[in-house]
Amino acid sequence: MNPNKALWEKGDFTEIAAFMRQSGEAVVQSLGLKPPLRVLDLGCGDGTTAIPLARLGADVVGIDIAANLVAAGNQRAAQAGLTRLKFQEGDACNLQGVPDHTFDLTISIFGAMFAPKPFDVAKEMVRVTKPGGRIVMGNWIPNDPTSFVSQLLKISSAYTPPPPEGFISPMTWGVGTHIIERFGQTGIPKEKVSMVRDTFLFVSRDKTPAQFIDSFRRFYGPTMNAFDAAEKNGKAEELRDQLVELANAENKSTDGSISIPATFLRVTVAL
Repeated sequence: MNPNKALWEKGDFTEIAAFMRQSGEAVVQSLGLKPPLRVLDLGCGDGTTAIPLARLGADVVGIDIAANLVAAGNQRAAQAGLTRLKFQEGDACNLQGVPDHTFDLTISIFGAMFAPKPFDVAKEMVRVTKPGGRIVMGNWIPNDPTSFVSQLLKISSAYTPPPPEGFISPMTWGVGTHIIERFGQTGIPKEKVSMVRDTFLFVSRDKTPAQFIDSFRRFYGPTMNAFDAAEKNGKAEELRDQLVELANAENKSTDGSISIPATFLRVTVAL
């Protein structure tokens, strides 16, 4: 089985996406879209940005490698009565069956960055986007002290075995030089690539920071793998303590609920 598919089907990212709905809608609103237009949401999960895009009136295709998330997305779309939104399985490294120049906008918020072949991902995103269209990515920034997810992944990595030879960290998508190089190989000049720091919020009215971390432990593939490895070494509670400490330190809510900001890099590519 594709290791990336196994990673994202391991847990249930819908449980993590529940903390991200508000910011997903805010990202979509910030794009200033004017339908009619066709949108590809790549690494879409169960629709945190795809559903708000469809509600705006866009024709949206959500592609994700995890079958369980595709099923959850189609269920959410049906429940919302969004007939111009469909979710399907696919690999960001090879968008087999998707014709060239199909979409006015290709968006990927913390999705395609986790695919294992970043140069192929950039090539495919450019290929399926129309000339005159744009690509928008949201990517976590490595070692950023203001990014909760970057810190969570960094702490977790200390408990996991070293990655296999040839592994390219998804966090390299948060580094400007890598982004310019990857899109440059597709023929996009660096003047067409813009990058700004932005903030995503993890929000919950009914979860404490400790419960929030427990959700990651139960449902978020990378954190699940870290705990699996930590348990073998008798260090699972040490890892949990570190992550709960992180969540408490980053939480801006004062009433026991969750409001945790996470800085990310918003990348816009003009085609």
